[in-house]
Amino acid sequence: MTDLRWDEIDRRAVDTARVLAADAVEKVGNGHPGTAMSLAPAAYLLYQQVLRHDPADTHWLGRDRFILSAGHSSLTQYVQLYLGGFGLELDDLKALRTWGSKTPGHPEYGHTKGVEITTGPLGQGLASAVGFAYAARYERGLFDPEAPAGTSPFDHFVYVIAGDGDLQEGVTSEASSLAGHQQLGNLIAIYDSNQISIEDDTNVAYTEDVAQRYEAYGWHVQTVDWKKTGEYVEDVAELHAALEAAKGETDKPSLIILRTIIGWPSPGKQNTGKIHGSALGADELAATKKVLGFDPEQSFVVADDVLAHTRALKERAAEERAAWQESFDTWAAANPERKALLDRLESGELPDGIGSALPSFESGKDVSTRAASGLVINALAAELPELWGGSADLAESNLTTIKDAKSFIPSEWSTHEWSGDPYGRVLHFGIREHAMGAIVNGIKLHGPTRPFGGTFLIFSDYMRPSVRLAALMDIPSIFVWTHDSVALGEDGPTHQPVEQLATLRAIPNFTVVRPADANETAAAWLEILRRQGGPSGIALTRQNIPVFPRGEGEASGDVFASTDGVAKGAYILAEAPNGTPDVILIATGSEVQLAVAARETLAAEGVGARVVSAPSLEWFAEQDAAYREKVLPAGVKARVSVEAGSPLTWRGIVGDAGRSVAIDHFGASADYKTLFQKFGITADAVVEAARETIAAAAGTAQ
Repeated sequence: MTDLRWDEIDRRAVDTARVLAADAVEKVGNGHPGTAMSLAPAAYLLYQQVLRHDPADTHWLGRDRFILSAGHSSLTQYVQLYLGGFGLELDDLKALRTWGSKTPGHPEYGHTKGVEITTGPLGQGLASAVGFAYAARYERGLFDPEAPAGTSPFDHFVYVIAGDGDLQEGVTSEASSLAGHQQLGNLIAIYDSNQISIEDDTNVAYTEDVAQRYEAYGWHVQTVDWKKTGEYVEDVAELHAALEAAKGETDKPSLIILRTIIGWPSPGKQNTGKIHGSALGADELAATKKVLGFDPEQSFVVADDVLAHTRALKERAAEERAAWQESFDTWAAANPERKALLDRLESGELPDGIGSALPSFESGKDVSTRAASGLVINALAAELPELWGGSADLAESNLTTIKDAKSFIPSEWSTHEWSGDPYGRVLHFGIREHAMGAIVNGIKLHGPTRPFGGTFLIFSDYMRPSVRLAALMDIPSIFVWTHDSVALGEDGPTHQPVEQLATLRAIPNFTVVRPADANETAAAWLEILRRQGGPSGIALTRQNIPVFPRGEGEASGDVFASTDGVAKGAYILAEAPNGTPDVILIATGSEVQLAVAARETLAAEGVGARVVSAPSLEWFAEQDAAYREKVLPAGVKARVSVEAGSPLTWRGIVGDAGRSVAIDHFGASADYKTLFQKFGITADAVVEAARETIAAAAGTAQ
């Protein structure tokens, strides 16, 4: 139990925070001042007295994590980062929401020191915070599982500020259910219940009992009501006591419902939607400053003694950091192997020779890439304790289970099929794809482990907000998507992805990987794990497909290439018989076999066809011009793309004379062979497309 220290200078610092928030929005002319004003006491309390962090090192391993889920109220965090000396200065607040500033409209990971996650899409912060809490527990299990609770240098808390919008979004319901199930006592959320959103009073759409909902999820719920007496009293001591009680609740995540008046103490706009998402206006800002004892004629005023007081946080943090460092050094000396593991993970390096752990698949057999992926995951997991993950209730279909590993659940939730352990590495998300994506992101943001989450490719639609944020944050989250085309068959069009590959490729900085056979799958997994920037989605087949016979190097004659080219995104799998292609057949995934078969037919007609396997168009785009020209020479205009999905992303590759064997309509319920035949995804269709593109290219040349 820590004592609250709250003096007159702290009150002045809080009022300074309110005025800075209002001034910043007024200067730029847009933004969200209201929540930052009314939450100033809570944010100041967290930053100055509750959080264990170090302004001099925002990446300190032992820090508590803070997540502003209500990302629209970015000033709630920016002002505290300024006051606490984390790297922002007054000019940064003045530059709010402007080009090149450190203070964008919503907090952005990697852009502003002290920001742990990009937030803005409501609900994503709180949902990802559950992933942070998952990671904190798993990492403790990797590095210091024997230490009594609260004594390890790996013990810390994850704090969240969330708003009404966060609690309304469905993703937080999914994630909060999992947090309660997981008994995440290291997760503490302050819910700013001001009951105002853009459409003003939330009663028009939101009247449920949030406390009862979260109690039903298994959370420890407290209410701090600053309006309970009929007069508005910002009882910081009551909030501090609630935070201390939450820290003492080790078996449940905690929700503190903080009832506030948005925009306090703005005399004319408090408690209205007008102050939620727009500037106060000159008159109202002046009136607010008068209420707080500030000069209405001045802006961005910070008293020297206030700033000196708040930036003394650095000295207080140094004492805590020194005590933690002593604990960490003692741990490191006693656990040299675990320390070596931590060092490797923090460096982002894989063990030397990890490629030798990959399984090798013999040609002449048909193996689904989902089955191959399952074998690869298990082979790599034996060497990589940092690799962990699971599925949204689809383990038997996605084949994402690490065999003989415990499940990451409290042991009391063990079942006949699954043995639980708080430090297990098999994740069970239940049917919660939205939350799975956010939790995987949170795990990756928290520390150096490599999480993955699996579902059917069609349900990547449910995950898209999290996938997009992972790409925006440039973090290497891994998403495993099976049943990757209409070839999943009888489940029909509701489950058959058609546009998903194309739309996922449209997300900047996101990598889609669709391997052509089992050995490509192994090489793709290794390349995904080697990369430390940007998320990847690996799309895998339900149906069995051939394992290609391969040589040791590049393709030549009738000898197929090795899988060395997988890491380059596209490579010549099978060369034209005479070495000079008349047409290039570019395919992904299960359709590469169709291109290979078409090559043989065309060869019998005297047409030289090169087969290019393109597991990742994004990786291929990274290669230098010389390599891309080698694989897809500009002089060969006759090109055919082959992919059982939308042709949308292929026009730029096949060109005006090219053709695409694809599907631009929804599927149907039937076995996959019938579907491919009916929809024209066949080797014969590839041959006909090759003939057409050769003729078209010849016409263009004339």
